Formats: sequence, C-alpha cells, structure tokens
Amino acid sequence: MNLSDFIRSVPDFPNKGIIYRDITPLLLNPEAMRFCVERFIEELPDIKIDKVVGVEARGFFFATLLAQRLDVGLVPVRKTGKLPFDRFQAAYDLEYGKDQLEIHQDAIKKGENVLIHDDVLATGGTAAATSQLVNQCGGNVIQYNFLLELKALKGREKIKDAPFIALLEY
Repeated sequence: MNLSDFIRSVPDFPNKGIIYRDITPLLLNPEAMRFCVERFIEELPDIKIDKVVGVEARGFFFATLLAQRLDVGLVPVRKTGKLPFDRFQAAYDLEYGKDQLEIHQDAIKKGENVLIHDDVLATGGTAAATSQLVNQCGGNVIQYNFLLELKALKGREKIKDAPFIALLEY
C-alpha cells in the first residue's frame, strides 16, 4: 500500500510557505489505518511494551489503536491545563516561542517500557519533551513511532535516546 496516496499536501497552511501534511484522508480509510498499525507493530523491538504514550492531539489516533493491539494502557500527553491530576511538565521550543506538555505523575510506573507515538516528527521538540516526561515518571522510552517525518527540519537529532520509525518521509 502506498501511504503517500493518503496524505494531502496543503500549501500555505498554517502560514505562507508551509506545506501542511494532512493525515485526514488516511484516517478516513480503515484499510490504510490497519496497514499503519500493522507496520508499527512489525517495527517494534522484541521488548515488552508496558504503555503507549500518545501526544496531543493527532498522536492519540494511532496511539489508542496501538495500545489496544498491544493490550497495554494508553497515556495521554497534553498541552498545559488539560489534565486534572498531579502532573509533570516539560517545556519545548516552537518556531515562534515556547509551549509546554504535561503528563499525569502516576501514568507510568518506574521501570515501565514505553512506546511514544505522534503523527509527525518535525523539529523534534515535542518528541523530546515527551521523552523528558516519560523519564520524569521513571519510564524507559523504547521507541518513537511517527506516521511521517519532515526530514529537512532535522527532528531526529533531538531524539537520540531511543530508535524511531516513520512510515513516510517528506
């Protein structure tokens, strides 16, 4: 299956000069979604995964499916102010400023093996902040999964603590 057939390129969104890679057509196709989940599962190392971390918001789609398939818990990583219980926080750089992610402090137990999933690897800031949160909880990042990587933004340079896979590269 050619997954790139299911990625829509939207020029000048959200800003002029940016080409936004829209995964909505992929989400509309159950066969393409199943294919992605199977590819992600095939790429996992032969290590027990205890939790899948999904990054707000588009990372939740496949993180949920992966957690269900692996029969493990799903841990949401959210933007500030969205989680109601005791939280760890990690700041990261955006193109124009900073933002912050949060995780519930009790979401991951010390020593648990964690798979981090997000839709896109761009600059790597979100993935690195998510790794920091997993580490604050005492977890071990085993692998990062992304639907696609924007190679020119060199995000892989910020996530050298564990292997990663991206099903598509742009």
